[in-house]
Amino acid sequence: MRPSRRDPDDANSRTATARMTRREILSLAALGALAAGTNSAKAAPEGSITIGSHVSLAPIWFDPAETLGIITPFMLMYAMHDAMAKAMPEGPITPCLAESWTMAPDGMSYTFVLRPGIKFHNGEPVSAEDVKFSFERYHGASHQLMKDRVATVETPDAMHVRFSLKAPWPDFLTFYAGASGAGWIVPKKYVEQVGEAGFKKSPIGAGPYKFVSFTPGLELVCEAFEGYWRKVPTIKRLVFRVVPDEATRLAALQRGEIDIAFSIRGELADELKRTPDLSIKAAIGSAPFWLYFPEQWDHNSPWHDRRVRQAVSLALDRPTMNEALTLGHSQLTGSVFPENFDFYWQPPPPQYDPARAKSLLAEAGFPNGFDAGDYNCDASYANIGEVALTNLRDVGVRVRLRPLERAAFFSAYSEKKLKNIVQGASGAFGNVATRAEAFVVKGGTYAYGSYPDIDALFAEQATEMDRTKRTALLHRLQELVHERNIYAPIWQNALLSGVGRRVGQSGFGLIKGFPYAAPYEDLTLKDRA
Repeated sequence: MRPSRRDPDDANSRTATARMTRREILSLAALGALAAGTNSAKAAPEGSITIGSHVSLAPIWFDPAETLGIITPFMLMYAMHDAMAKAMPEGPITPCLAESWTMAPDGMSYTFVLRPGIKFHNGEPVSAEDVKFSFERYHGASHQLMKDRVATVETPDAMHVRFSLKAPWPDFLTFYAGASGAGWIVPKKYVEQVGEAGFKKSPIGAGPYKFVSFTPGLELVCEAFEGYWRKVPTIKRLVFRVVPDEATRLAALQRGEIDIAFSIRGELADELKRTPDLSIKAAIGSAPFWLYFPEQWDHNSPWHDRRVRQAVSLALDRPTMNEALTLGHSQLTGSVFPENFDFYWQPPPPQYDPARAKSLLAEAGFPNGFDAGDYNCDASYANIGEVALTNLRDVGVRVRLRPLERAAFFSAYSEKKLKNIVQGASGAFGNVATRAEAFVVKGGTYAYGSYPDIDALFAEQATEMDRTKRTALLHRLQELVHERNIYAPIWQNALLSGVGRRVGQSGFGLIKGFPYAAPYEDLTLKDRA
């Protein structure tokens, strides 16, 4: 693969290939044939694994075109779908449906070469037309940004796709293959045949598992796709069972009714650690949690005063919250940008100072505090909100907890319907620029307002090909986000999950920055590990 003309290994690899003798080439071909024969002789998938999901499953997550800049849809997409390139154990942008790509010397286009022999679950071959169709159909996070920057998508033949840009864009691959669902491929003919609603009802993809059935509020059932290009899954049946209550989820794991339980926190996590033959996995994803003040641009709102926003941040007792809920595994970075992201700037450590918080509120005209309305949050993380509410009330900021199911919460968040305080988070892949595009700058999916100087920095860095200069611009952008208290960061979340007695390879931690169990084709049961 040649991701860039600056790849120092590119010339060396081509020279080495040129020096190979005909006998060496034939030997390699024989080895490849032997490996292929070994793969085809591998035992068929068998057994089943049941995952207890901490959130209700939404059909919009079955469709890559709907991906809205959060990590949750990828929990299902890694099972049923595949992408041109995606985060894998080998790295953050690993060739998948595309076996390689090349950037033009002037940076104005990218040409992808499809991996030969790839098929969708219905037997149709994955073609360049499907890639073009999937990009043009995509309307999730960052879709407008990508379509504004991509001039044309051409398909010279069935195996090649060329994206021509309007100007050199250093983050094309990061947006296309990481921060969005635009590079996840669906079958054009099938979608056109069944329609948008029909596709969500019965999705077909090119991933390691085929859709079998979905019972809303209960479970999603998938079955191994033995034609998957990377490897034949070991496990025949993959079941995502909806168990939104943590105590119920833990009890189901202890009884062996489920094999993996996503998101077990607090005292329940301690109980899990004490349970024989069960284990706990702490996966640090790319998901900072924060409090957002969507009305800070309204001059008549208390949130317009930076001192009020600063007081909220000082009121949060993050260390105690971390120990109580995630056993100290979450990282108190003080940032809404993941510390594992490219171009990250480390702000000063977050402070807990309730006395100073009260003083700032008094300076802002609220010596007795104020009624701050709703505290909106994803219901699966309402226990973070419960602790935060206590902290805020201690300094005089009186709020009401308003938990929503995850799909409804992020829908309302992106449609700019939430007010007062929003407890938000995002674990989507990408870098600082992709995260800023969705949550900070003008037009972002979750940005209710913006600041002109921050928007200008974002626009400038987006076309800056010099990495040193670009780093300086993105560091300054993050400094301004911090200085203006646009957000009150909580932590970079550690997802604690439970693994049952039957599980061999659970998948946790295989993909850096991904909190769930993946790649699913790598999961094993102990009797087959």
